Amino acid sequence: MLKSDTPKHKRSKTSQAWLQEHVNDHYVHLAQKEGYRARAAYKLLEIDEKEKLLYKGMTVVDLGSAPGSWSQVVSRKLKGSAKIFALDILPMEPIDNVNFICGDFRENNVLEELQNALDNFAVDLVISDIAPNMSGQAVTDQARSFYLAELALDFARNHLKKDGAFLVKVFQGTGFQEYVKDMRTSFDRVTTHKPKASRNRSNEVYLLGKGFKNQVKS
Repeated sequence: MLKSDTPKHKRSKTSQAWLQEHVNDHYVHLAQKEGYRARAAYKLLEIDEKEKLLYKGMTVVDLGSAPGSWSQVVSRKLKGSAKIFALDILPMEPIDNVNFICGDFRENNVLEELQNALDNFAVDLVISDIAPNMSGQAVTDQARSFYLAELALDFARNHLKKDGAFLVKVFQGTGFQEYVKDMRTSFDRVTTHKPKASRNRSNEVYLLGKGFKNQVKS
């Protein structure tokens, strides 16, 4: 049996710092207290409080939904009055009034399954807190992140109703300004949000497009 203090079992300083931060995190404790699956719930709650994204009777698609905190927010706030569809490559425990599809958003057959589930419902809001598995290589991770963000934007363009909204997580850096510029071609207004629950050291921000222009699809 290996000793617990051998190098193989030592935590790095970075992982120790992350663990300490997580244990002491206000939003982690709040999520546990209020029954949310992740602290990310408070990012959507803050943006919704400011922007009034959620309303009764709407259709919402949550891309990259696991473990489900954003879908929980939508389900709780709309209390069965909305159609909610969620998708993730990882399994997700059931949530009231949420239709979940487990699959890789990058695969056409998974996208088709989601489209079939929508059954021609025009979507009022697309939300995406999706992020790739991080490799630690900044250039690679940034490229993977924006690839997923571009897929989410493409989905929004093909399914949002006129004046619909799109909320997506992106990371500041290479490709950020180009992505914002691209979003502005499809929405009347694009704003950047850094919720309080988003850690200061993270370069993540949330882009919100409102007033979808419902462009003619080629």
